[in-house]
Amino acid sequence: MNSYKITTLNDFITLKQKDFPFAKGELSNLLNHIGTAAKIVNKKINKAGLVDIIGRSGVVNIQGENQQKLDNFADKVFTDALRTSGECCGIATEENQNEIVFTEKFAKKGKYIVCMDPLDGSSNIDYNVSVGSIFSIYRRITPRGEKVKNEDFLQEGTEQVAAGYVIYGSSTMLVYSTGNGVNGFTLDPSIGEFCLSHPDIKTPDDGKIYSINEGNYIFFHEEIKKYIKYCQEKDEDSGRPYTSRYIGSLVSDFHRNLLMGGVFLYPQNKKAPKGKLRLVYECNPIAFIAEQAGGAASDGKKRILAIRPKSIHQRSPFYVGSKNMVRKIEDFIDERKRNN
Repeated sequence: MNSYKITTLNDFITLKQKDFPFAKGELSNLLNHIGTAAKIVNKKINKAGLVDIIGRSGVVNIQGENQQKLDNFADKVFTDALRTSGECCGIATEENQNEIVFTEKFAKKGKYIVCMDPLDGSSNIDYNVSVGSIFSIYRRITPRGEKVKNEDFLQEGTEQVAAGYVIYGSSTMLVYSTGNGVNGFTLDPSIGEFCLSHPDIKTPDDGKIYSINEGNYIFFHEEIKKYIKYCQEKDEDSGRPYTSRYIGSLVSDFHRNLLMGGVFLYPQNKKAPKGKLRLVYECNPIAFIAEQAGGAASDGKKRILAIRPKSIHQRSPFYVGSKNMVRKIEDFIDERKRNN
Protein backbone atom coordinates (compact mmCIF):
# COMPACT_ATOMS: atom_id res chain seq x y z
CA MET A 1 0.00 0.00 0.00
CA ASN A 2 1.33 3.43 -0.92
CA SER A 3 1.66 5.83 1.98
CA TYR A 4 2.64 9.45 2.22
CA LYS A 5 3.11 11.89 5.02
CA ILE A 6 0.63 14.73 5.39
CA THR A 7 1.79 17.84 7.20
CA THR A 8 -1.16 19.83 8.51
CA LEU A 9 -1.07 23.56 9.20
CA ASN A 10 -1.18 22.92 12.95
CA ASP A 11 1.69 20.41 12.71
CA PHE A 12 3.76 22.78 10.61
CA ILE A 13 3.20 25.75 12.93
CA THR A 14 4.24 23.62 15.91
CA LEU A 15 7.36 22.42 14.10
CA LYS A 16 8.35 26.00 13.30
CA GLN A 17 7.70 27.24 16.83
CA LYS A 18 11.40 26.93 17.67
CA ASP A 19 12.09 29.79 15.23
CA PHE A 20 10.44 32.19 17.69
CA PRO A 21 11.90 31.78 21.18
CA PHE A 22 10.27 35.08 22.19
CA ALA A 23 6.79 33.75 21.44
CA LYS A 24 6.62 30.70 23.75
CA GLY A 25 3.77 29.23 21.68
CA GLU A 26 1.53 32.33 21.65
CA LEU A 27 2.15 33.14 18.00
CA SER A 28 1.52 29.52 17.03
CA ASN A 29 -1.78 29.56 18.91
CA LEU A 30 -2.82 32.81 17.22
CA LEU A 31 -2.05 31.44 13.75
CA ASN A 32 -4.07 28.32 14.54
CA HIS A 33 -7.08 30.48 15.50
CA ILE A 34 -6.79 32.37 12.20
CA GLY A 35 -6.71 29.04 10.34
CA THR A 36 -9.84 27.86 12.18
CA ALA A 37 -11.71 31.10 11.39
CA ALA A 38 -10.73 30.73 7.72
CA LYS A 39 -12.36 27.28 7.64
CA ILE A 40 -15.62 28.74 8.99
CA VAL A 41 -15.59 31.54 6.41
CA ASN A 42 -14.77 29.03 3.66
CA LYS A 43 -17.76 26.88 4.59
CA LYS A 44 -20.11 29.86 4.41
CA ILE A 45 -18.67 31.00 1.06
CA ASN A 46 -19.24 27.51 -0.37
CA LYS A 47 -22.92 27.82 0.58
CA ALA A 48 -23.24 31.39 -0.69
CA GLY A 49 -25.66 30.52 -3.46
CA LEU A 50 -27.87 28.41 -1.20
CA VAL A 51 -28.39 30.70 1.80
CA ASP A 52 -29.22 34.37 2.28
CA ILE A 53 -25.60 35.50 2.47
CA ILE A 54 -24.89 37.02 -0.95
CA GLY A 55 -25.54 40.61 -1.98
CA ARG A 56 -25.25 43.91 -0.19
CA SER A 57 -25.99 44.34 3.50
CA GLY A 58 -27.37 47.85 3.06
CA VAL A 59 -24.53 49.35 5.12
CA VAL A 60 -21.77 51.63 3.79
CA ASN A 61 -18.41 51.13 5.52
CA ILE A 62 -15.80 53.72 6.52
CA GLN A 63 -14.28 53.45 3.02
CA GLY A 64 -17.54 54.68 1.47
CA GLU A 65 -18.06 51.21 -0.02
CA ASN A 66 -21.22 49.13 0.14
CA GLN A 67 -20.69 46.27 2.57
CA GLN A 68 -21.56 42.81 1.37
CA LYS A 69 -23.30 40.43 3.76
CA LEU A 70 -20.26 38.18 3.64
CA ASP A 71 -18.07 41.14 4.67
CA ASN A 72 -20.00 41.38 7.92
CA PHE A 73 -19.94 37.63 8.46
CA ALA A 74 -16.19 37.28 7.87
CA ASP A 75 -15.42 40.33 10.02
CA LYS A 76 -17.36 38.84 12.94
CA VAL A 77 -15.87 35.36 12.58
CA PHE A 78 -12.26 36.57 12.56
CA THR A 79 -12.87 39.12 15.32
CA ASP A 80 -14.49 36.51 17.58
CA ALA A 81 -11.73 33.98 16.89
CA LEU A 82 -9.00 36.49 17.70
CA ARG A 83 -10.81 37.77 20.78
CA THR A 84 -11.07 34.28 22.26
CA SER A 85 -7.52 33.26 21.34
CA GLY A 86 -6.08 34.90 24.44
CA GLU A 87 -3.07 36.03 22.38
CA CYS A 88 -4.59 39.05 20.63
CA CYS A 89 -5.36 42.32 22.42
CA GLY A 90 -6.87 44.24 19.52
CA ILE A 91 -7.72 44.17 15.83
CA ALA A 92 -8.04 46.69 13.00
CA THR A 93 -10.16 45.73 10.00
CA GLU A 94 -11.45 47.31 6.82
CA GLU A 95 -15.03 47.22 8.06
CA ASN A 96 -14.54 49.28 11.25
CA GLN A 97 -13.72 52.97 11.45
CA ASN A 98 -11.53 52.57 14.55
CA GLU A 99 -9.46 49.70 15.90
CA ILE A 100 -11.30 47.21 18.12
CA VAL A 101 -9.70 47.05 21.56
CA PHE A 102 -10.30 43.82 23.47
CA THR A 103 -10.99 44.69 27.11
CA GLU A 104 -11.33 41.20 28.60
CA LYS A 105 -8.70 40.64 31.28
CA PHE A 106 -7.06 37.69 29.47
CA ALA A 107 -7.10 39.54 26.13
CA LYS A 108 -5.38 42.63 27.54
CA LYS A 109 -2.42 40.40 28.38
CA GLY A 110 -2.09 39.27 24.77
CA LYS A 111 1.21 39.98 23.03
CA TYR A 112 -0.15 40.68 19.56
CA ILE A 113 -2.40 42.94 17.51
CA VAL A 114 -3.85 41.92 14.14
CA CYS A 115 -4.66 44.06 11.11
CA MET A 116 -6.76 42.46 8.40
CA ASP A 117 -9.12 42.64 5.48
CA PRO A 118 -11.53 39.85 6.42
CA LEU A 119 -12.90 39.43 2.89
CA ASP A 120 -11.01 40.99 0.00
CA GLY A 121 -12.96 41.22 -3.28
CA SER A 122 -16.26 40.32 -1.61
CA SER A 123 -18.40 41.84 -4.37
CA ASN A 124 -17.13 39.03 -6.62
CA ILE A 125 -18.95 36.42 -4.53
CA ASP A 126 -22.21 37.03 -6.40
CA TYR A 127 -20.45 35.92 -9.61
CA ASN A 128 -18.55 32.93 -8.19
CA VAL A 129 -15.15 34.63 -8.54
CA SER A 130 -12.30 33.89 -6.11
CA VAL A 131 -12.03 36.10 -3.01
CA GLY A 132 -9.68 36.12 -0.05
CA SER A 133 -8.78 37.16 3.49
CA ILE A 134 -5.59 39.09 4.34
CA PHE A 135 -3.97 39.27 7.78
CA SER A 136 -0.99 40.90 9.43
CA ILE A 137 0.39 40.31 12.95
CA TYR A 138 2.49 42.68 15.07
CA ARG A 139 3.83 42.59 18.60
CA ARG A 140 2.13 45.24 20.68
CA ILE A 141 3.97 48.41 21.74
CA THR A 142 1.93 49.25 24.83
CA PRO A 143 2.69 47.26 28.03
CA ARG A 144 0.83 43.98 28.50
CA GLY A 145 -2.18 44.31 30.76
CA GLU A 146 -3.06 47.78 29.45
CA LYS A 147 -5.49 48.64 26.69
CA VAL A 148 -3.82 48.85 23.31
CA LYS A 149 -3.70 52.23 21.62
CA ASN A 150 -3.77 53.58 18.09
CA GLU A 151 0.06 53.59 17.97
CA ASP A 152 0.08 49.79 18.24
CA PHE A 153 -1.63 49.58 14.85
CA LEU A 154 0.50 52.19 13.09
CA GLN A 155 3.80 50.33 12.95
CA GLU A 156 5.93 50.06 9.83
CA GLY A 157 5.46 46.89 7.82
CA THR A 158 9.00 45.82 8.68
CA GLU A 159 7.74 45.17 12.23
CA GLN A 160 5.34 42.41 11.17
CA VAL A 161 6.05 39.09 12.87
CA ALA A 162 3.72 37.21 10.52
CA ALA A 163 1.44 37.88 7.58
CA GLY A 164 -0.60 35.89 5.13
CA TYR A 165 -3.74 35.44 3.15
CA VAL A 166 -6.42 32.87 2.41
CA ILE A 167 -7.75 32.43 -1.11
CA TYR A 168 -11.20 30.89 -1.48
CA GLY A 169 -11.28 29.49 -5.00
CA SER A 170 -11.61 26.14 -6.75
CA SER A 171 -9.55 25.00 -3.78
CA THR A 172 -8.98 26.97 -0.60
CA MET A 173 -5.41 27.87 0.27
CA LEU A 174 -3.75 29.58 3.23
CA VAL A 175 -0.38 31.16 2.47
CA TYR A 176 1.69 32.70 5.25
CA SER A 177 5.14 33.74 6.40
CA THR A 178 6.71 34.36 9.78
CA GLY A 179 9.80 35.93 8.25
CA ASN A 180 11.48 32.67 7.28
CA GLY A 181 10.13 32.05 3.79
CA VAL A 182 6.60 31.46 2.50
CA ASN A 183 4.56 28.27 2.68
CA GLY A 184 1.16 27.39 1.25
CA PHE A 185 -1.48 25.01 2.62
CA THR A 186 -4.48 23.64 0.75
CA LEU A 187 -7.67 22.78 2.61
CA ASP A 188 -8.50 19.08 2.33
CA PRO A 189 -12.29 18.99 2.77
CA SER A 190 -12.24 15.24 3.48
CA ILE A 191 -10.38 15.76 6.77
CA GLY A 192 -11.13 19.46 7.34
CA GLU A 193 -7.45 20.39 7.60
CA PHE A 194 -5.09 22.74 5.79
CA CYS A 195 -2.26 20.54 4.47
CA LEU A 196 1.17 21.65 3.26
CA SER A 197 1.00 21.73 -0.54
CA HIS A 198 3.38 24.53 -1.57
CA PRO A 199 6.50 24.46 0.62
CA ASP A 200 9.05 27.28 0.45
CA ILE A 201 7.38 29.31 -2.30
CA LYS A 202 9.77 31.33 -4.46
CA THR A 203 8.43 33.83 -6.96
CA PRO A 204 10.31 34.28 -10.26
CA ASP A 205 12.46 37.41 -10.65
CA ASP A 206 10.69 38.10 -13.94
CA GLY A 207 7.27 37.28 -15.29
CA LYS A 208 5.02 37.71 -18.32
CA ILE A 209 1.81 38.85 -16.61
CA TYR A 210 0.79 42.37 -15.68
CA SER A 211 -2.39 42.89 -13.63
CA ILE A 212 -4.08 46.28 -13.68
CA ASN A 213 -7.61 47.56 -14.16
CA GLU A 214 -7.21 48.98 -17.66
CA GLY A 215 -10.78 50.27 -17.46
CA ASN A 216 -9.24 53.19 -15.53
CA TYR A 217 -6.73 53.90 -18.32
CA ILE A 218 -8.00 57.42 -19.06
CA PHE A 219 -7.45 58.35 -15.40
CA PHE A 220 -3.87 57.02 -15.19
CA HIS A 221 -0.89 59.36 -15.09
CA GLU A 222 1.34 59.38 -18.13
CA GLU A 223 4.11 57.17 -16.71
CA ILE A 224 1.65 54.31 -16.05
CA LYS A 225 0.20 54.63 -19.54
CA LYS A 226 3.75 54.38 -20.89
CA TYR A 227 4.40 51.27 -18.79
CA ILE A 228 1.26 49.60 -20.13
CA LYS A 229 2.39 50.37 -23.69
CA TYR A 230 5.79 48.91 -22.80
CA CYS A 231 4.08 45.70 -21.63
CA GLN A 232 2.16 45.48 -24.90
CA GLU A 233 5.13 46.06 -27.22
CA LYS A 234 6.76 43.12 -28.94
CA ASP A 235 10.31 42.40 -27.83
CA GLU A 236 11.50 38.83 -28.18
CA ASP A 237 14.58 39.37 -26.01
CA SER A 238 12.49 40.37 -22.99
CA GLY A 239 9.55 38.07 -23.73
CA ARG A 240 7.13 40.86 -24.48
CA PRO A 241 4.32 41.41 -25.15
CA TYR A 242 3.18 40.44 -21.68
CA THR A 243 -0.21 38.95 -20.94
CA SER A 244 -2.82 41.08 -19.21
CA ARG A 245 -4.69 39.27 -16.42
CA TYR A 246 -6.93 41.10 -13.94
CA ILE A 247 -9.47 39.43 -11.64
CA GLY A 248 -10.32 42.39 -9.43
CA SER A 249 -9.43 40.67 -6.17
CA LEU A 250 -6.00 41.60 -4.78
CA VAL A 251 -5.49 38.17 -3.22
CA SER A 252 -6.43 36.31 -6.39
CA ASP A 253 -4.31 38.44 -8.72
CA PHE A 254 -1.32 38.41 -6.37
CA HIS A 255 -1.56 34.65 -5.73
CA ARG A 256 -1.41 33.82 -9.44
CA ASN A 257 1.52 36.16 -10.02
CA LEU A 258 3.34 34.88 -6.91
CA LEU A 259 3.37 31.36 -8.34
CA MET A 260 3.81 32.17 -12.04
CA GLY A 261 5.72 35.45 -12.02
CA GLY A 262 4.14 38.79 -12.78
CA VAL A 263 3.30 42.18 -11.33
CA PHE A 264 0.15 43.70 -9.83
CA LEU A 265 -0.43 47.44 -10.17
CA TYR A 266 -2.91 49.74 -8.44
CA PRO A 267 -1.49 53.20 -9.10
CA GLN A 268 -2.66 56.55 -7.91
CA ASN A 269 -4.82 58.16 -10.57
CA LYS A 270 -7.10 61.13 -11.16
CA LYS A 271 -9.97 59.36 -9.39
CA ALA A 272 -7.83 58.03 -6.53
CA PRO A 273 -4.96 60.52 -6.05
CA LYS A 274 -3.57 58.57 -3.08
CA GLY A 275 -4.24 55.14 -4.54
CA LYS A 276 -7.06 52.84 -3.50
CA LEU A 277 -5.56 49.99 -1.49
CA ARG A 278 -5.05 50.35 2.27
CA LEU A 279 -1.46 50.34 3.50
CA VAL A 280 -1.96 48.74 6.92
CA TYR A 281 -4.09 45.68 6.21
CA GLU A 282 -3.75 45.13 2.46
CA CYS A 283 -0.41 46.44 1.14
CA ASN A 284 1.80 45.62 4.14
CA PRO A 285 0.89 41.93 4.55
CA ILE A 286 0.98 41.26 0.80
CA ALA A 287 4.33 43.11 0.56
CA PHE A 288 5.70 40.99 3.43
CA ILE A 289 4.74 37.79 1.60
CA ALA A 290 6.18 39.09 -1.69
CA GLU A 291 9.55 39.96 -0.16
CA GLN A 292 9.78 36.69 1.74
CA ALA A 293 9.23 34.86 -1.56
CA GLY A 294 11.97 36.87 -3.30
CA GLY A 295 9.74 39.52 -4.87
CA ALA A 296 9.32 43.23 -4.23
CA ALA A 297 6.64 45.75 -3.28
CA SER A 298 6.73 49.51 -3.77
CA ASP A 299 4.56 52.61 -3.81
CA GLY A 300 6.47 53.57 -6.96
CA LYS A 301 9.13 55.48 -5.09
CA LYS A 302 9.92 53.59 -1.93
CA ARG A 303 9.62 50.17 -0.31
CA ILE A 304 6.10 49.62 1.01
CA LEU A 305 7.32 48.05 4.26
CA ALA A 306 9.35 51.17 5.09
CA ILE A 307 6.35 53.54 5.08
CA ARG A 308 5.17 54.70 8.50
CA PRO A 309 1.34 54.70 8.54
CA LYS A 310 -0.48 57.76 9.83
CA SER A 311 -3.91 56.16 10.04
CA ILE A 312 -5.27 52.62 9.91
CA HIS A 313 -7.21 53.30 6.69
CA GLN A 314 -4.39 55.14 4.90
CA ARG A 315 -4.27 54.45 1.17
CA SER A 316 -1.22 53.91 -0.99
CA PRO A 317 -0.28 53.26 -4.61
CA PHE A 318 0.80 49.62 -4.83
CA TYR A 319 3.11 47.72 -7.16
CA VAL A 320 3.94 44.17 -6.11
CA GLY A 321 5.27 40.96 -7.63
CA SER A 322 8.37 39.81 -9.47
CA LYS A 323 11.36 41.90 -8.40
CA ASN A 324 12.57 43.00 -11.82
CA MET A 325 9.08 43.97 -12.96
CA VAL A 326 8.51 46.15 -9.89
CA ARG A 327 11.88 47.84 -10.45
CA LYS A 328 10.95 48.54 -14.09
CA ILE A 329 7.77 50.32 -12.95
CA GLU A 330 9.86 52.42 -10.55
CA ASP A 331 12.09 53.35 -13.50
CA PHE A 332 9.08 54.62 -15.46
CA ILE A 333 7.91 56.67 -12.47
CA ASP A 334 11.43 58.08 -11.94
CA GLU A 335 11.45 59.18 -15.58
CA ARG A 336 8.48 61.43 -14.91
CA LYS A 337 10.21 62.82 -11.83
CA ARG A 338 13.34 63.62 -13.84
CA ASN A 339 11.31 65.34 -16.54
CA ASN A 340 9.71 67.57 -13.94
